[in-house]
Amino acid sequence: MSDTPLGYGAIVDDLLHGLDATQRDAVTATGTPLAILAGAGSGKTRVLTRRIAWQALEGATDPRHVLAVTFTRKAAGELRSRLASLGVQQSVTAGTFHAIALAQLRKRVDDAGRAMPTLLERKVRILLPLMGGVRGREAALAAADVASEIEWAKASLVSPDRYPDAATAAGRNLPRPAEQIAEIFKAYERDKRKRGLVDFDDLISGCADAFARDPEFAAAQRWRFRHLYVDEFQDASPSQFRLLRAWLGDGHDLCVVGDGDQAIYGFAGADPSFLMRFQAHFPAAQYPDVHVVRLGSNYRSSPQVVATATSVLGAPNARRPTVRAARPDGPVPTVTDYDSEIAEAAGIATAVKRAHRDGVRWSNIAVLYRTNAQSAHFEEAFTRTEIPITVRGGTRFLDRPEVQVALEDLRVGARTAPGRTFEEHLTDLAVDAEEQSEERREHADALVRLGREYLDTDGGRGSVDGFLGFLQTALRSDDSDTSRDDAVELLTFHRAKGLEFDTVFVAGVERGLVPISYAKTPDALDEEQRLLYVALSRAERALHVSWSHTRAIGLRTANRTASPWLTRVERAIDRLEGREAPDGASAAASIDAARRNVATARGANSDRKNPARDLTDVDRPLYEALVEWRRRISNASGAPAYVVFHDATLAAVAVARPRTPRDLLALSGVGPVKVERYGDEVLALVAAHPST
Repeated sequence: MSDTPLGYGAIVDDLLHGLDATQRDAVTATGTPLAILAGAGSGKTRVLTRRIAWQALEGATDPRHVLAVTFTRKAAGELRSRLASLGVQQSVTAGTFHAIALAQLRKRVDDAGRAMPTLLERKVRILLPLMGGVRGREAALAAADVASEIEWAKASLVSPDRYPDAATAAGRNLPRPAEQIAEIFKAYERDKRKRGLVDFDDLISGCADAFARDPEFAAAQRWRFRHLYVDEFQDASPSQFRLLRAWLGDGHDLCVVGDGDQAIYGFAGADPSFLMRFQAHFPAAQYPDVHVVRLGSNYRSSPQVVATATSVLGAPNARRPTVRAARPDGPVPTVTDYDSEIAEAAGIATAVKRAHRDGVRWSNIAVLYRTNAQSAHFEEAFTRTEIPITVRGGTRFLDRPEVQVALEDLRVGARTAPGRTFEEHLTDLAVDAEEQSEERREHADALVRLGREYLDTDGGRGSVDGFLGFLQTALRSDDSDTSRDDAVELLTFHRAKGLEFDTVFVAGVERGLVPISYAKTPDALDEEQRLLYVALSRAERALHVSWSHTRAIGLRTANRTASPWLTRVERAIDRLEGREAPDGASAAASIDAARRNVATARGANSDRKNPARDLTDVDRPLYEALVEWRRRISNASGAPAYVVFHDATLAAVAVARPRTPRDLLALSGVGPVKVERYGDEVLALVAAHPST
């Protein structure tokens, strides 16, 4: 007689129902250690929870001995909730690295009859007296900058003595000289020990040390937690990986889930190689059943969004095969260039209103940008157009410490030098910001830009008090009639990770922001590239990308060029719209698309004098002249050639031979900005080349 309980098959079917082939492999794989490579929208949480439930159902694990590690409390709560819905009634322990380490250390000291050191929740408390030369809010900001460096060092297993060399090798964007930070780091550690305090970073290292020094404690914990699961494993730091190895000991029952293409926290010490070189860290000689499974489908986004987002990462290869999009078709993503960041924010506000009128809830729309300071442009534009907004994961622009310190500097300047004009005080703010950290400089630049706008509205006079009133009006929207549950989300690329929205606007995709100006090393540039992919892949249905030709930086207006990775985005969009043949095709392959382009333009301009012009071939001499003109413009401006005009657009011009700006504007790929910037030269070239 079979020992299989009645209903077992039905339970198995329920657990595996709706999973694709790669998801089933990940859920039912018997080899461990196991790495599940789960790309954006591939259902990683679903797979992780069903694997835990499957292993329990099969009798391979006892849920009471399962430890599931996440990187946020929210993720741990969601994991527990999903497991409960799958019928895993016994207690699975789920929590962050820090929470689990704290619980284990408390258990150890309690058993020994000792007291646990006091947990220091904010490093700034100890760091403030150590900063020297700064006071008040200024000191708090400086201490926060140094605290971030200490956290990176501890996550990377770097001691104070090794910090200067390690920070230089890593290309860190430092708030002050590395040697100064190292000295503050040493003093911080010394003062902390004197006061009997431990910080959150000490929990990770202290727990790993306890496992190494106390075999009895280690054995008890390894008996309790025999089956280890780690979510978002690409975000694990060397310190956390050391603790994970301590938890695992000589065992092998480890399952990790993550996506190397979403590894965006290297600045905080994360090391994606633990995931991407999983079999090197768990070699087959020691772990003969080590196994890697890759999930192959994206259930979040339309095929158009998937194709556009993945294009940023380069051509598919053995490490990153083609991703199948499981959702229905959606609109082709767009790329728009604007004259300035102000025009960009206004244009996006208009597009957001249009999307809302078309039936998209405010809360299903998000605007993503690279740096926190960029939110000021959108807060202003959306407030002006009465679009409800919420700033994800932080305070609005005016409430941030960096802005409060800058505004206080303006107030002090007005009190101590009342005879100076507001514009002079604004100049002082811009000059002083050049010596500050990147985050403070960016926020000061945004304030200066707002100050210049205020001067324009106040006839060039102005005052500090008047500017403060202007900011309250420009950046404070009235949310009293609109629920916060239905508001457009404004958030940085980093904050957007793990989220999804029907319609996404990715703004400021230009050099200096994407990649960020201080990303110099190959590793830093690779991470910036992945960060753009994360931003693009948040869209479910509609994706809009934009950048601006100029951007205010302090008191000057800087010319900008498109991000180097925007070339790949544009080419992906061209392929989706049939304007470009697959990679490697010649410009001549654009002619058919050019004919379709011109046919569309003819339909829009049916009153043209000669709508029946022969489209059998492109005017090649004109086309070649246009290509040469584009090359000169590209070299002179530093902008990629595609930013000026695509091959397909130039071919369309050579077929259609437009005579007026209106004719030119009717062609796909030519917008008002391009007509204003290049229209006269293009039309002159057409006129200079008689029809062939």
